[in-house]
Amino acid sequence: MATNLDLDDLSAVFARLPRNPRVVVSGNAATPRSVIDVLDQSVDEFTLHLLNAIRELPDRDGITLETAFVGPAMRGKANLRYIPCRLSLLPLLYKRNLPPDAVVVHTSVPHDGAVSLGIEVNVLPAAIEAAKARGAVVIAAVNPAMPATSGDAVMCLDNFDFLVEVNDSLLSFTSGTPDQASRMIGERISEHIQTGSTLQLGIGGVPDAVLGALGSSRDLKIWSETISDGVLTLDQRGALSDEVPVRTSFIMGSDRLYEWVDANPRVSMIRTEVCNDPAQISQNPSMVSINGAIEIDLHGQANASRVRGQVYSGFGGSTDFIVGAIHSPGGQSFMALPSWHPKADTSTIVAALTCPATSFQQTAVVTENGVAWLFGASETEQAAHLIDHAAHPRARAQLREAAAQMFAGAR
Repeated sequence: MATNLDLDDLSAVFARLPRNPRVVVSGNAATPRSVIDVLDQSVDEFTLHLLNAIRELPDRDGITLETAFVGPAMRGKANLRYIPCRLSLLPLLYKRNLPPDAVVVHTSVPHDGAVSLGIEVNVLPAAIEAAKARGAVVIAAVNPAMPATSGDAVMCLDNFDFLVEVNDSLLSFTSGTPDQASRMIGERISEHIQTGSTLQLGIGGVPDAVLGALGSSRDLKIWSETISDGVLTLDQRGALSDEVPVRTSFIMGSDRLYEWVDANPRVSMIRTEVCNDPAQISQNPSMVSINGAIEIDLHGQANASRVRGQVYSGFGGSTDFIVGAIHSPGGQSFMALPSWHPKADTSTIVAALTCPATSFQQTAVVTENGVAWLFGASETEQAAHLIDHAAHPRARAQLREAAAQMFAGAR
């Protein structure tokens, strides 16, 4: 049975961890900063492992920041240890290559002998199982502010060694108004979403624009790695299915969204091994996957993880959902991005990537200029479609010259 502790008592627990322990904690909007502060004060050397670190983290000698998806709080850090990995495979690494010495999850308050992982399920159940299998410590940072979500979020108290009450605020995000390019991309993609489709969308201007452009679509299902306020808007519009719950792995949005998911039976949280499993994704009819990229080359390869050669994010779940969506009956996978990068003053459609590819073989690439259909086209047809329908007009002549050289003699 889990033992209740005060936050100050955790120092003794952390002091008993092995040398340079790997501590896996909740990421995204649910990082339990108060517990991490105690860890920082109690242990000279440790590895802190989490996904998409947004909230500021301790940064000193002796701390290694480890992740398979780099967030703003880790980006560019000298002590970053980036693990390239598709998100669906990360749970396997906890069993094999990245065994946790401690796991700290941010949870709701206990109810009926269980807590909820709230807005961050993701890879955490797998981390807890890997920790328990090797006798490592598992801690629940219990927070009255954490929504109680259902599905794989519900964890029996027997899974935990210690419960400690915290009052950390959850990070909330308010989406701004999508810019003109995002609105145009959203409108183009929405034309290929039908009543009854299942959607996977990320967070940002393009996903919000897609959802805002759906108009009269009804009976929409959600099977998505993450959701934000756009899904709440669909619910208010009556566009979501009444029979199939919203299925997701983590949640990032406004306080209104967190209130909506709290004890809401129409939202079911799914662990990553299921949510990001291409075979599971493909079971959703008319699956529409929408992901973003930094640049795409004439081979149809997308770079969504590196800027100027340095890791910016990671593989995430884009590859998982591209494969799953294309295998779905009537499914499609869209890669969306503006055709021109205003800050760099350069085309986002390039002749060839200079960085490692994050993904490839999506159904189509969508910019504000049009839809470039790629799946099933020859290499020369792919390049032509990208140039004619996705690239910015300022870049087309140069890209045609590059394509002529790259595909000389190809059909």
